[in-house]
Amino acid sequence: MTHIIHFEPLTPEKHPIYISVGTKAYNQHYLHLWPDGNSSTYIQNSFTNEVLAKEAMDTNTRLFIIHLKKSPVGILKFTLNEGLGPYSEEDALYVDKIYMLKEATGMGIGKKILQFISLRAKEMDKKIVWLDTMQKGAALNFYLKNGFEIYAETEVPFENAIESEKPMYVVVKVLGR
Repeated sequence: MTHIIHFEPLTPEKHPIYISVGTKAYNQHYLHLWPDGNSSTYIQNSFTNEVLAKEAMDTNTRLFIIHLKKSPVGILKFTLNEGLGPYSEEDALYVDKIYMLKEATGMGIGKKILQFISLRAKEMDKKIVWLDTMQKGAALNFYLKNGFEIYAETEVPFENAIESEKPMYVVVKVLGR
């Protein structure tokens, strides 16, 4: 791949870019989860200045804008220490958000994002990386092709999401394999 991918740590002056790209990418991929395509519940819980200010203060959270060449094409959020089942906080890194603009999909950027996350996790001696993904759609197959395994079932945590669209899986990648 000849594309230049850059992970820019989020700073307060870049909040508008993170909010704009995150909101657009989310809405390009997930409006089907919401009655009448109204994703405002999720957006208000994820992409506001207040939410980002709180997340930026959390030393356990890392936020990035993903750039292709010099254009923002996605966002990334992960939690450094978040246990899962038998894995302690020290053993597990949780990926909260990977959202990419539709026009940037299919270029190998997702694989680069997973490599970036795995490298950070290995630097911290993590045993696993884990995340939640929809049971329906292309994301699940992408994660499975990249070494993740289904660990458990879960669901979208918002009451007003469409019931039939709520099912999710927790997927885990054991590092060092």
